[in-house]
Amino acid sequence: MKSSYSSNNKIYKEEKFVAKVELKQPIVDEISENIKDAASVVVVDARGLTVAEDTQLRKQLREAGVVYKVYKNTLMKRAFEGTDFAALDEVLEGPSAIAVSKDDATAPARVLAKFAKTATNLEIKAGVVEGTFYDAKGMTAVAAVPSREELLSKLLGSIQSPITNFARVLNQIAEQGGASSAEAEAPATEEAPAEEPAEAPAE
Repeated sequence: MKSSYSSNNKIYKEEKFVAKVELKQPIVDEISENIKDAASVVVVDARGLTVAEDTQLRKQLREAGVVYKVYKNTLMKRAFEGTDFAALDEVLEGPSAIAVSKDDATAPARVLAKFAKTATNLEIKAGVVEGTFYDAKGMTAVAAVPSREELLSKLLGSIQSPITNFARVLNQIAEQGGASSAEAEAPATEEAPAEEPAEAPAE
């Protein structure tokens, strides 16, 4: 009787374990999909944030095109396995959330670092940016890197500046040249011929 009970109990535990794994797999798949082809993943501890702060942070990240989610560490480790983001396993302790960007590699760090200046309870643990692992200090440096749009804007501005100056010079030359041509082409004013003195009548 005792043997039968132990056997049934073992089967029940195994079935319960399988059920838990099956329930967790969709979440692991979701994380895997989020980090697939991601330019960067940043791990943060946001447990000290108020509801209002958390709402505001999520809004700012969403506007920057960043996916922000809170997951269990064990599930993230399973999803990170075999990827560059497995380097983040060492900081997955305690409540953790991830900020993921597939386009702008520095966007998560910039938004999080800026937000942390006023929300001191937000802690950036580490991140992987374009395949390279950065600790908390390293992420501060990454956060200082301008966005792609800012860099392109500065580049375009530096390119346009000489062109604009050159165009201005050409315009001035054209205006000056036009004035000179106008003067050259203007017909000279002919002076009226002097009247010849009338001849004295013959006597």
